[in-house]
Amino acid sequence: MPIASAKTMDALRTIGLNKYERNLWVALLSRGASTAGELSDISNVPRSRCYDVLESLAERGFVVIQPGKPMKYVAINPRDSLERVKKKIQEHAVERVNKIDRLTKSDSLKELEKLHKENIKTVKPEELTGALKGRYAMFQQMESMVKKAKKSVKLITTETGLMELAEHHASILKKAADSGVKIQIAAPVTKNAQETAKEIAKYAQLRDIAEVEFVEKMLGRLCVVDGEEFILGLTDDAKTHPTQDVHLWTQSPHASANVFEPFFEIVWKNSKPVK
Repeated sequence: MPIASAKTMDALRTIGLNKYERNLWVALLSRGASTAGELSDISNVPRSRCYDVLESLAERGFVVIQPGKPMKYVAINPRDSLERVKKKIQEHAVERVNKIDRLTKSDSLKELEKLHKENIKTVKPEELTGALKGRYAMFQQMESMVKKAKKSVKLITTETGLMELAEHHASILKKAADSGVKIQIAAPVTKNAQETAKEIAKYAQLRDIAEVEFVEKMLGRLCVVDGEEFILGLTDDAKTHPTQDVHLWTQSPHASANVFEPFFEIVWKNSKPVK
């Protein structure tokens, strides 16, 4: 009979514990303190794997190792364990961010940028194309595109997409607008999204370089930047879980300027300004 419920084991999986780690930690919690051999018997984890898995759990803050013969492992209060693990993750994240910051200010980054710049010219447009799996990946790619924009950002999005733009990209769009980039957003604006649309349009009205308009029907999601690069939504964001959302990204000046920008202009021409 399982020591913990399937729901609890699934919850432990969501915080990054694999099957052996979950089984051993729960088994140890049920004993308080135990040897690797005893834990192997009640957790169904092979004894040959118990030692390295328990050591990994100890390093992460789930377990305390008690030296001796035989070596024992002591369970920590679950709440305390999770706090320790969270603190370690935060510390490692800060440390890694600091390392990235140092790299961005170093000559190494200049070397990497030079490598990319010199070789990107030989890459064919079809090779600068890829599928973005998950909405978070799309958010990241769109943010990079908007940050690099020099002339224009043209967006067609859904009602959900408009809300997400306000939540995830408002500051980036505002910064781009402040630098002179013309931003145009076409989206269906229902009562639910009316205030969001007005909020995004505030700085547009002040600077006359960004506009938000609404269309009667949902048209999907498209972002074209400078007529050179675009992202196209391939799934319905209203019916697709964010982790399963799929977008097409490509750096194709031909498709961007000759296909999707003209398409955007047709949509824009048939849109109405948000009041």
